[in-house]
Amino acid sequence: MPWSLTLGRFGGTAVRIHVTFLLFLVWIWAAYYRQGGAQAAWDGVIFVALLFLCVLLHEFGHVFAARRYGVKTPDITLWPFGGIASLERMPEKPSEELVVAIAGPAVNVVIALVLILVLGATTNPDELMKIEDPATSMLAKLAGANIFLVLFNLIPAFPMDGGRVLRALLAMRMGFARATSAAASIGQALAVALGLIGIFTNPMLMIIGVFVFLAASGEAGQVQLKEASRGLIVSDAMITHFETLGPQATVDDAVEELIRTTQKEFPVVDGSGRLRGLLTRDAMIRALKDPGPATAVIEVMQADIPTVDARARLDAALTLITQSRAPAIGVTDTGGRLVGLLTPENVGELMVVHASRPARPTTPWGRKV
Repeated sequence: MPWSLTLGRFGGTAVRIHVTFLLFLVWIWAAYYRQGGAQAAWDGVIFVALLFLCVLLHEFGHVFAARRYGVKTPDITLWPFGGIASLERMPEKPSEELVVAIAGPAVNVVIALVLILVLGATTNPDELMKIEDPATSMLAKLAGANIFLVLFNLIPAFPMDGGRVLRALLAMRMGFARATSAAASIGQALAVALGLIGIFTNPMLMIIGVFVFLAASGEAGQVQLKEASRGLIVSDAMITHFETLGPQATVDDAVEELIRTTQKEFPVVDGSGRLRGLLTRDAMIRALKDPGPATAVIEVMQADIPTVDARARLDAALTLITQSRAPAIGVTDTGGRLVGLLTPENVGELMVVHASRPARPTTPWGRKV
């Protein structure tokens, strides 16, 4: 993840903190300093840091639940708005997704109970709700904040856990694709309601509403794309007309190809036709300044580009694109030679074409004629 710092690895999952979170802590310090001086500022920063430790534990709840079903989580990134656990995929069985989705809020329930029952935070509901009151103890604030995290995350809208809980419950009756569409529609309706409430109360609710609406739309779009790709193979969607660069080609050579073609990514291929890496337009522009146009492309290319066999299922390749976060993945033949490229854009174009074509008539036995 660009602009993020790795704090360490725990159980095979890297924990990262985005630089905007550090800026957020600075803003918190300044805001509390204006209200109550240095002591209040440091108390505010400590509270936020402890709160995000709870958020991190929440995300690890998802991680360990997903691991139970063979799903790995490469990293967790902490942002000012919360944490994101990058699961390789969500389990496809509704019962498994339900467990993974509810595991995060369950961690916050446990934390709140420990703070209240074991550490003696408070049992007074009114005090638990006074998170911003300086007179409220740190333990009570954390207990109240964890209760809020549970309630907020269980709102039935993507990307909150409640949206995934709702989809899992619906999928037990109507199938994954229809359940996603229904859950996304409910999430979008709630997002609009949040936005309208925010107009008359708190502008932050409007921002949250927009975020939830876009996330719900994105989740529905991803599932529709995956469903539409079933039955297709990678060679149905791959790009076959593209220019390549040799390992000894220079950045200057790459710039000439960039100007001459409409490509934005150039595969670097060795003499045997195997993919060595990918040179993107942005990397090319950066390399022109430093280390310079005479530099070999192999020194500035992105080397960790995954490949997939041309006969592989397209829906599996889509998962690989999402996991790798690469601008494109290589498509190879049985000998491992590069024969195509697969990008999210050209897969999307294929899906649009398939959706626009009229359905072919079928026989009573379901065979297309």
